[in-house]
Amino acid sequence: MIDNIFFSILAQAGDVGLSVIDADSTQQILNDSNNVSTEKLTLWNMLVKGGVIMIPIGVLFLGAIYLFFERFFSLRRATTVDKRFMTKIQDYISHGDINGALRYCNDINTPVSRMLGKGLKKVGKPMQDIEKSLESAGKIEVLNLEKNLSILGTIAGIAPMFGFIGTIIGVIKIFFDISVSNDISINIIAAGLYTKMVASAGGLIVGILAHSAYHYLVFKIDREVYKMEANAIQFIDLLQEPTI
Repeated sequence: MIDNIFFSILAQAGDVGLSVIDADSTQQILNDSNNVSTEKLTLWNMLVKGGVIMIPIGVLFLGAIYLFFERFFSLRRATTVDKRFMTKIQDYISHGDINGALRYCNDINTPVSRMLGKGLKKVGKPMQDIEKSLESAGKIEVLNLEKNLSILGTIAGIAPMFGFIGTIIGVIKIFFDISVSNDISINIIAAGLYTKMVASAGGLIVGILAHSAYHYLVFKIDREVYKMEANAIQFIDLLQEPTI
């Protein structure tokens, strides 16, 4: 009887002890889970993890954005021409009012009008001189349209290179951290991997955007050059009409 009571007391004490242990373990797990980082991967955090190489990549990105919109609005202003521009020029020339045509070109002040204005100033001279004047003026206008475009093309080329430099820096950081800690766990190499991947992605994204913007602007300039050439030919034909 006494033995049964003794073993019953031991059993109850064991249950209490296990309950205490289980409670302590549960509390420890909860504490550990609360200590786990809840940091979210925002865009800013990701850029920061890319390292210092993201600074020149960011500068290239801002430069590409500025150059694109500067050229875009400049081309938009330059290519906005009255659809009846050549018709009005023809009317002035057919009535022999060269000065009126020249004033009209000065008022319009576009690449086409400035080019034809140079040709109008040569009216009365040999046709070869007029053609050379149009050609020279056209080249100058094309250079003005292409202003800063080469810089945008350069950004498209070197941005991925900066990303590649970031990749190299990330790999160096990985090996350095491993050599210092003598550990190859994911926690050790994570920082280097962040630098490697974020820098590569950043450089490629900036390069792709700059490359696309460059070729879009080149396409618009080519269209304007074609219009200038067509108007120059039409202008020469007007001067060679028998009514002049």
